[in-house]
Amino acid sequence: MKILMVFTSHDTLGSTGRKTGFWLEEGAAPYFVFRDAGIDLTLVSPKGGQPPVDPKSDLPENQTPAMARFKKDPAAQQVFATTKLLKDARSDGFDAVFYPGGHGPMWDLAEDPDSIKLIESFYDSGKPVAAVCHAPGVLHHVTYRGEPIVKGKRVTGFTNTEEEEVQLTHVVPFLVEDELRRLGGIYEKKPNWEPFAITDGRLITGQNPASSTGGAQALVKLLSSGV
Repeated sequence: MKILMVFTSHDTLGSTGRKTGFWLEEGAAPYFVFRDAGIDLTLVSPKGGQPPVDPKSDLPENQTPAMARFKKDPAAQQVFATTKLLKDARSDGFDAVFYPGGHGPMWDLAEDPDSIKLIESFYDSGKPVAAVCHAPGVLHHVTYRGEPIVKGKRVTGFTNTEEEEVQLTHVVPFLVEDELRRLGGIYEKKPNWEPFAITDGRLITGQNPASSTGGAQALVKLLSSGV
């Protein structure tokens, strides 16, 4: 099996002057879930090379076992440092696509025509699409058969109250929870920071960083079922 992982290249948190990017746990945990399952991985980003890591994700209080493992794995670090260009990525030859979150994707991937077309190509081909935390926001321009891809689907993503807790409600371009609801998604959530992932057909979404492992495991399970 082969999975394409799509990372952000955006490193600026709106007009705050602060840095952002992808959340390290949301890249590292799924990477190891997939690798341990024997899945071939290709990583891409809009600009290629090393995707920016949100500095907050690497603070002492946010360390996780997957991050500790990543920091001891030079081969994994090299894979992350050499992502290929998103514009060259195609769904052909891959079984699924996975989007790690962090705030970065809200600015670049959510509006990127290459990303939008790529997701539509995977889904139109009968292949699963997975996104965790803020990454379900990348679906907001994605359509399937003329309707928003999330319409009528059970979905989750970073909650309004989680965004409030990190004090970025008025910084992000839109709120993931509100946008998924606006598009007709059947939005569900757990209390702040609890792991929660939903599989509805070929669409998998996770609520927050703690949902990264569960979202990745759900994708492996779906692929193993022959979907």
